[in-house]
Amino acid sequence: MPPRISDDDGRLALAACLTAHAAGSEPARRELLTAVRWTLGLLAEAHPGRSVEVRVPPAGAVQVIEGVRHVRGTPPNVVEMNPRTWLALAAGERDWTHAVGAGHVLASGTRADLADYLPLPQLVQER
Repeated sequence: MPPRISDDDGRLALAACLTAHAAGSEPARRELLTAVRWTLGLLAEAHPGRSVEVRVPPAGAVQVIEGVRHVRGTPPNVVEMNPRTWLALAAGERDWTHAVGAGHVLASGTRADLADYLPLPQLVQER
């Protein structure tokens, strides 16, 4: 497992990404990957488990939320989205229901609803 991204590095990368997105541009790849990996790590720390897999290609994926453990093959509960959507959801700049309804999030499985887990409280409190 790679070393944990520091909160300082994660916050800086996230701020750069959100600023770039608000300006209608794309952030640097390194900042994007750092921000996504850091926020996925925050989700995994806050909601440990292995019943739902959250995928944000190409940056990473985590298994979260307690429940039936998945061990082989495709998990029964999968959530997948692009980095821009993930960061907006994690930071509270986008609503889960709207993102799913607009087709920006692919969610399959009975437990693949992250509405109760997003936005990440640590990020909303800082803003």
